This record gives sequence, structure tokens and C-alpha cells, in this order.
Amino acid sequence: MSSRLERIGVVAVATVLSRVLGLVRDMLVTGVFGAGLLNSAFVTAFTLPNLFRRLLGEGALTAAVIPSLGEELERGGRAETFRVFNQVLTWLAAATVLLTVLAWGVFWGLERAPVGERWQMAAHLGKWLFPYLIFICLAALFAALLNLLHRFGIPALTAVWLNLAIIGMLAGPGLLLGRTDLERMYFLCGGVLLGGLLQLLVPALALAREGWRPGWDFGLGSRLREIGWLMAPGFFGAAIFQINIMVSRGLALSLNEEAATLLYLANRLVEVPIGIFAVAVATVAFPQLASLAARGETAAFAKTYHEGVRLTLALMLPAAIGLLMLRAPVVRVLFERGAFEAGDTALLVPVIFIFALGLPFYAHVSMVTRAFYSLKDTATPVKVAAGAFVLNLVLSLWLMALYGTNGLAVASNLATAIQTVVLGWILARRRSELRFAPQLTGLAKVLLATAGMALWLALVKAWAGEAWRGGLVMAVGIPSSVAVYGVLLWVTRFEGRDALAARLRRLVGRRGQPGPKQ
Repeated sequence: MSSRLERIGVVAVATVLSRVLGLVRDMLVTGVFGAGLLNSAFVTAFTLPNLFRRLLGEGALTAAVIPSLGEELERGGRAETFRVFNQVLTWLAAATVLLTVLAWGVFWGLERAPVGERWQMAAHLGKWLFPYLIFICLAALFAALLNLLHRFGIPALTAVWLNLAIIGMLAGPGLLLGRTDLERMYFLCGGVLLGGLLQLLVPALALAREGWRPGWDFGLGSRLREIGWLMAPGFFGAAIFQINIMVSRGLALSLNEEAATLLYLANRLVEVPIGIFAVAVATVAFPQLASLAARGETAAFAKTYHEGVRLTLALMLPAAIGLLMLRAPVVRVLFERGAFEAGDTALLVPVIFIFALGLPFYAHVSMVTRAFYSLKDTATPVKVAAGAFVLNLVLSLWLMALYGTNGLAVASNLATAIQTVVLGWILARRRSELRFAPQLTGLAKVLLATAGMALWLALVKAWAGEAWRGGLVMAVGIPSSVAVYGVLLWVTRFEGRDALAARLRRLVGRRGQPGPKQ
């Protein structure tokens, strides 16, 4: 448990850096472009390469590659694993290049079609942004193998290079040389492409240090065919999930000029705790679950899964309550400047409220899905995702007509919550040792500690008065509430406390040891 906590800590620290830079990036972009047409067109266009990234890269392919390469690593060693990896890499590179050429043709046609200014601009920016797909899909494959080799830090830093490149291009030459908003947008798109290239090169160099050597290989070995069969249902599952997002963004773009940007920003704020904590837990747990499943160690598999679920709940429930209570001052501090005005803040705050309510479900579904993938069942998540997609589409069309942007957010939340519950129920039916009941004691402790944290935040808010509206929430409210929550978890003897204490004692003891004699 302590080694797992250490790995989760490595991923979490790296992810904190990337998320902070991501917020700086979003602050810069919203300050320059506001919540208007260009920003919404950019958000919609950038969704497209990310859609196919999930289809061909870190979604379906990773779900198939990690269990299969994990078995190859156990049986054939690194040399054979690297050979199979090069086969997958070769076919993925060919597929993404071909897909990019086809996408350019579609965008060219949309630019000239009578689809309205918003969609024409999204297609125009799509031509700039779609090649990012090639870089990020290959980078996701490198990250998957690095995780399998227990190198978690470099993959977790992937988004750092993208954020640095975007910030550098927009804040530097973009603002200095761009004479119009459209010219500045071109520099933003250039930052995306530069960031994608860095995202590919850094993990490739890290894998080379592990002994991998690049090589083109269009072979179709048995392991590659197995990955293909495992990937097929995952591909459709990822397609459903990403098309779900694309449909929501498309409906938002058709609704008004600012809706797509508002949904994007709310989602980005929710992704901060998910990326730092829930994804860190799932990233570390997934290779271990896959290895344990391959060896048939059922008890250890269940133990690892429950530890992951328990940590996810302990981190996401207080994050959701904190975001609910701090949503308005956080938006003011992060985004309300430049072209993003107080009216935009008033529109964004209720969307964040809705997304924050669904935060625990967005986080929990990641662990449940990885349990299915580790058991080489990629079909069940697809079927459930298909139902969630239909539900989201029906709810979106109904609720957006009644409540606009907020209705789209509610639809997404409800569909994800139902998807999470159904997947958890199916998993428990198939593997009784994975049922949720063992988590109830830990959940009660988490809820108690979260209630104490919420009470503390309310007291801080009453003490701060009008100052609560600004930066005081960042300086006092967040760190103090985290401390209160941690103390309450410690007092209630939350599971995992002893392993964490043992890890801390080892670190302190190591630092206290005298250095080598000169």
C-alpha cells in the first residue's frame, strides 16, 4: 500500500503542475478572447482531435494495450514487449496520418458550406488543430508502456508541455505580433501543435532510456491481433463517450456564442481535482489490476480495487463540496479579467454548481471502467456507455430548450451518474468480492470529515465577509479546509492511514540518518 501511495503521489504532484498550468492557460485564453465566437469555435474545433485521441490513443487503445503488453512483459520480457509495441506504434501512426488527411477534406467542405458563421469558423480552426491528433495519440501509447514499466512521472507531465507551449505562443508572439483576435487565435493553434510535438518527444526519449528502440513494423502477430480484438469494443465505447461530448459541444455552439465556452470552463474546473487525484489513483491502479488479473490473484485484485475506490471517494467528495461552496470567488479570481466580464461570471457560476454535483460520479466511473478493462472485458462498458449516450442526447434536447446551457450540464450529470451506478452494479453481480458494501464504513468517515470541512468553510466565509469575494478564498479558505479535512480523516482512522504514516516515518528516518563519511 505504501509503495502505491508513493506512486500515486508522484502522479498527483506532476498532475498538480499540469493542472495549474492548465488554469493559467485558460485564464490567458479567456482574458484574450472572452466567451465569444472565437473561443467557442476553438473549444469546439479542439474537441475533434481529442475525440479521436480517445478513440485511437489513451482511451480504447490503452485499455487494450496495458493488459496485453502486461502479459507479454510477464512471459516474454522487455525485448518481446518492445517488438509488439513497435507494431502497434507503426499501425497507429499510419492510421492517424490517414485520418488527418481525410479530416482536412471535411473541414475544407464545411468552410464553404452554408452552415453558419460559428460552424465555418470551427471548421477553419479545425484544419489547424487536427494534426495535433497524430502527436497525442502516439504520445498516449508511449505513456501507456511507461506506466506499465512503473514510470509514472513522465506520462503525468504530458499536459505540462502542451500548456507551456500554448502559454508561450499566445502570451509571447501572439500578443506582440497578432494585430487582430483572429491572428492571435492562429498563434494559439500553433501553440497546440508545438505542445503536441513536445508531448510526443519527451515520453519517447524516456522510453528509449528504458531500452526501447524505434522501428517500423507492419507485422500482424498474435499479440497485435489480440490487442485489436480487445480494442474493438473499447473503440466504440470511447467513440460513444467522445461523440457524447462532441454532441454536447455542438448543441452548445448552436445555442448561443458563449455556451460552448462556459461548458468547457466548468468542465475544466471539475477536471482539476479529477486529474490530480482520481486519475492519479486510477493510473497507478490500472497496471497493477491488469497484472493481478493476468496472474489470477483474485483476492489481491479485489484489495487493490477497493483501495482505489476508497481513495477516490476520500478525495472527490470533499473536492465536490469545496467547489460548490467556492464556485463564485474561484471564477472571479481565475477568469474575470480582460474580455471575460462580470456578466460571463454570472453565467458560468451555476454551470459549475451543476458539474460539481456530478464530480464524484465522473471520478468513480474511471476506477470501475478500469476494473472491467483489467479483466479484459471491454464490451460491457461499451454497452452501458451507449445507453448513457442515448440518455444524454434525449435529456440534452429536452433540458436545453427549458434551461439553456444549464440544461446541457444537468443532462451530462444525470447520464454519467446513471452510467456509474449501472457499471458498479454489473461488476458486483459478476464479482461479488468487488461489491460496494465494503466501502460503506470508509464512506461514512469521509462524509463526516467532509461535513466538518464544510462547516469550517462556512465559518471562514462569515469571518471574511466581503473579502470572501476575492483572493482571500484562495489564500485562506482552500488550504485551511484541506488541513481540517485531513485532521478529521486522521482522527476517524480512515483506512490507509497507517500505511501513509509508515511511509512518512520512513521518509523522516531517511532524512534523519547521517550522510556518508567523507
